[in-house]
Amino acid sequence: MHSPSLAPKRHILTVGLEDYFHVGAFNRLIQRGQWYRFETRFERNTIRVLDLLDRFDIKATFFVLGWIADRNPDLVKEVARRGHEIANRGFYHRSIREMSPQEFRNDLSRARDALEHATGQKVIGYRVAHQWFRSGDLWALNVLADEGYVYDSSVIPFLRDFASEPWRRFAHQHQYNDKLLWEFPFSTCKLLGYDLPIAGGNYFRQFPHALMKRLVRHWDRVYDAPFVMYFHVWELDPGQVRINAAPLLTRMRHYRNLDKLSWVLEDYFRTYSFGSIADYLGLSTARRETDLPPRPRPIEAISSSAFRAEPLVRFPAAARTPVAVVVPCYNEQLVLPYLANTLQSVEKHALENGYDFHFIFVDDASSDGTCDSLHRLFGSNPNCSIVRHEENQGVAAAILTGIRHAQAEIVCSMDCDCTYDPHELLNMIPLLTPGVDVVTASPYHPLGRVMNVPRWRLGLSKISSFLYRRVLSQKLHTYTSCFRVYRRSAVAELRLTHGNFLGVAETLGLMDLAGSKIVEYPATLEVRVLGHSKMKVARTIAGHLGLLARLLATRFRRFVRGTAANERLQGAINSIKSSGG
Repeated sequence: MHSPSLAPKRHILTVGLEDYFHVGAFNRLIQRGQWYRFETRFERNTIRVLDLLDRFDIKATFFVLGWIADRNPDLVKEVARRGHEIANRGFYHRSIREMSPQEFRNDLSRARDALEHATGQKVIGYRVAHQWFRSGDLWALNVLADEGYVYDSSVIPFLRDFASEPWRRFAHQHQYNDKLLWEFPFSTCKLLGYDLPIAGGNYFRQFPHALMKRLVRHWDRVYDAPFVMYFHVWELDPGQVRINAAPLLTRMRHYRNLDKLSWVLEDYFRTYSFGSIADYLGLSTARRETDLPPRPRPIEAISSSAFRAEPLVRFPAAARTPVAVVVPCYNEQLVLPYLANTLQSVEKHALENGYDFHFIFVDDASSDGTCDSLHRLFGSNPNCSIVRHEENQGVAAAILTGIRHAQAEIVCSMDCDCTYDPHELLNMIPLLTPGVDVVTASPYHPLGRVMNVPRWRLGLSKISSFLYRRVLSQKLHTYTSCFRVYRRSAVAELRLTHGNFLGVAETLGLMDLAGSKIVEYPATLEVRVLGHSKMKVARTIAGHLGLLARLLATRFRRFVRGTAANERLQGAINSIKSSGG
């Protein structure tokens, strides 16, 4: 093993190449299968970081997700072309605690293949993407050594976790059988006997610069070991999309002072000398083309710039069933790229399952850039129509406008924010059998599911559904879902009193009173990830009570009229019998 230079003033700079929606703190809200839906920003952020490093003639180690190398190999190649080292961050943004040793090996191999084919460099280093290694995770170092890695940079001495091994605060070697692996832990400071991290972008953003700079200066003056600094490319992006459904502390940690890190880094770059881990070890990552393993098959990559489906059509056009999908939009500019990516996948699967989807976007007099974004993303697609209300009328009115605009007899409605997975429409449409007028999604069905929705809101929805069951004939578990499949002829002529969220429940109420058959489909409701809900809670609660009273009165009047009619009919029958007819 090559011994590193012990030059005391040569420090190490590392960069995490990932996007804002990869962050482990969002894992509860964003599943890996949903990554393709988000508008990516890692490309522009990486170029910004590269330009910053070029200004100061600094070479760094970029820890890159294999997912990114598979999606955009040219970007990773550009990082390497500018002289930076490429190291492994795993394929997906996973914690070592999510994987068995064999799963860890498989993840290492898949990511390494993607990175090496993107760059032509040999990948010799690793850093875990989520949750730093603690004392119970050091088995992973044995796996890394066994897989031929030269170094790891995943350990962070925190509080008292490595108190009995103080040498783990500094660059050191880990031995496994006859193999050695360098470990470059994140730099920390000592406070009352506890180790506290000071080397990351988050700490630079959250704490006063004067304090952090003093701690870095102390390290530089006192220790011979290199100061190991890191940050992520998304931390230089104040304009990134906000995940508003995340808890308050998570949002503070992720978004606070994103405009600060750039000038803080510049200050450190002017003060200290930084390089990559490979440079510190005096190692080359150059690799011959003949040494590269076979190219792995890339994962699905979907552009966020436009809505263009390239389906594998299994049904000829004449055999496909036409379906209209109505998407009400009100001040949803932020969400529309996410929606576009999602619907691209939906249309592909619809064609493969014998449906010809036509999307109808109803802009409900948005005051932001929704209208322009709709035309940019969907305007050139012949399978899309855009309708605009001149005045805001509410989500139910927008859905009804879309239904009336539709040419197909089967009409679906969905939320713009995709809180229900639109792919589920393909399971709901077959339930619209003869005699059925509407199929409605039901997260409160025993087989349904609710994910991350606040408990207070969940409670209000269940209470309203309980009350509607007492008033209406058909006993459903959910009455307030916008995610439905309608028979157009049964709903197009409805006259709603409420055009807002109440109108969604009113639609089912009127159809129930008219004798329409309603079928529930157990679905999963997820919390809105992007943007904000437009619902006014107090007003909606009061409105539901008023609507329930009106539906109950209507049902009672019909009952009275029906009873009176039956009595008249029975009287006529009795009169005929008494006259001997």
